[in-house]
Amino acid sequence: MSANGDQDPGVLGRAYRTVTPPYRSRPDSEMNAIGIAYALLLVILIVPLLPFMIIVWLLGKLFDAVSGRRGGEESSP
Repeated sequence: MSANGDQDPGVLGRAYRTVTPPYRSRPDSEMNAIGIAYALLLVILIVPLLPFMIIVWLLGKLFDAVSGRRGGEESSP
């Protein structure tokens, strides 16, 4: 800093200076459309498989309950 009141840009000001123009944000509707299409594709794939996933989950719970009642091995942490 100088004695006559000139303002020094400081470390941040010197580090932030760049030759590229500043970024101006804009709506990204193309990526929004891709995201929505991806989500719809996942829903189309998951919904038909959901009954099978539920059956597998229920069978797993059933086998856990049966093995627990019979004194099967429990997993140790």
